[in-house]
Amino acid sequence: MSIETYHIPVMLQECIEGLAIKPNGTYVDLTMGGGGHTSEILRHLGPEGHLYSFDQDPDAQANAPQDERFTFVASNFRFLRGAMRLRGVEQVDGILADLGVSSHHFDAKHRGFSFRGEAPLDMRMNTRQKRTAADIVNTYDKDALAKIFSDYGELDTTWKIANCIERARATKPIETTAELVEAVKPCTPPKDEAKFLTKLFQALRIELNGEMEALRMALERSLKILKPGGRLVIMSYHSLEDRIVKNFMRSGNSEGRIEKDFFGNSTSALKVITRKAVAPSNQEIERNPRSRSAKLRIAEKL
Repeated sequence: MSIETYHIPVMLQECIEGLAIKPNGTYVDLTMGGGGHTSEILRHLGPEGHLYSFDQDPDAQANAPQDERFTFVASNFRFLRGAMRLRGVEQVDGILADLGVSSHHFDAKHRGFSFRGEAPLDMRMNTRQKRTAADIVNTYDKDALAKIFSDYGELDTTWKIANCIERARATKPIETTAELVEAVKPCTPPKDEAKFLTKLFQALRIELNGEMEALRMALERSLKILKPGGRLVIMSYHSLEDRIVKNFMRSGNSEGRIEKDFFGNSTSALKVITRKAVAPSNQEIERNPRSRSAKLRIAEKL
């Protein structure tokens, strides 16, 4: 499966420049996916350099490059530090994460990530896990459903959405993407249907895959393995992720809590390189419309 058909890497050059790659350095790509960023990092490494790329999706392993300087890590990036220590690596020179769902996941209809068409209501990033989005839709109570639609979808009137789902599943379980779309039809705004359903499916995907918790864990562990001067390069695609990344780079914690020493100086272990999030160029958005919501932030370990 080629990179182009799996996922077009977003802001590729900006990410590579942000990593400030040393030819003999050790780097981590937390989200290998189609291997676009992975391949470009390898092109900038010399014979002594090494790259470790994480991905929990078995489909991604087919994109792993055959290179002595490369190691594929079949794991969720929340286990960053443990996985690296298992491989004898205590510190690295840079960490990259492209947090977006790959084009492959949206285009592979049977994975159930898209509300367009009909497919099993799946949404598992790691297909080895048992629980699916259908399990959430059919077993969570109304309050729990309303909470995830509010927290992870930032939707309004979430209790109405939860009521729609409860009424529909009382007749028969909601098992496909099309059945979910039909179930929430009474509370879907006609003028903003695509936006509404995008947020609804996003909320279920985030809850199912524990994405916010995994991001917080990976960021915390990144501080423990980055060398002083090492770069942290994170690209996010929605406000929930971007807020966590921004807070972490500014304060060293995902809540954005600024801690100061006796003299009133910030104790954060990071220096922010990008004062504002970097966005893709108009040309890139035209070439790859799925890049339009990307935000890139870069920090350096002090």
